[in-house]
Amino acid sequence: MDCCTKLAAECQSAGYTGTLIPYKCDLSNEEEILSMFSAIKTLHQGVDVCINNAGLARAEPLLSGKTEGWRNMIDVNVLALSICTREAYQSMKERNIDDGHIININSMSGHRVVQQPAVHFYCASKFAVTALTEGIRQELREAKTHIRATCISPGLVETEFAFRLHNNDPEKAAATYESIRCLKGEDIASAITYVLSSPPHVQIGDIQLRPTEQVS
Repeated sequence: MDCCTKLAAECQSAGYTGTLIPYKCDLSNEEEILSMFSAIKTLHQGVDVCINNAGLARAEPLLSGKTEGWRNMIDVNVLALSICTREAYQSMKERNIDDGHIININSMSGHRVVQQPAVHFYCASKFAVTALTEGIRQELREAKTHIRATCISPGLVETEFAFRLHNNDPEKAAATYESIRCLKGEDIASAITYVLSSPPHVQIGDIQLRPTEQVS
């Protein structure tokens, strides 16, 4: 049982309202993304809210990094987000959904560059998300819709992120989360709930949140 299927079963057994339906998709593969949206259309009519949450970092500095790692970050952090946004908007448009929402999970690294060469390219990919979200907002206005676009930019969140970044050094990854009291996934979920509960006339551009103890 994969992690998404396991989570879906846990939600059901816990008695939560609604249903979590897992769907396996490689976000670095456009064909799989389009297949996923096709399945959503067939099974659930379409998308009203799109939360682009996938993101990763590879420890590939600008002066010595491998192109493969850079390309992987661009494929997932930038292109997949853009493809999913396009397909979600088209889904809303064809069903006359005028109050949908596109939420991009960005990063504090989309607003400042930390002095750690290993994540400089990652920062660049997240700066792209900042620009893309504003571009999406402008295009939605030009399209005369009331669909909104929002960034949520967290600092350090305790996830698998550091273990993937430092995949050859699990002790270093673990130390990342032990140095301060990090944000939790629930904190980000609360920010998403706040965004989705805002009145239709309120456009939240970006929420920046970080652990209180985080330096930058």
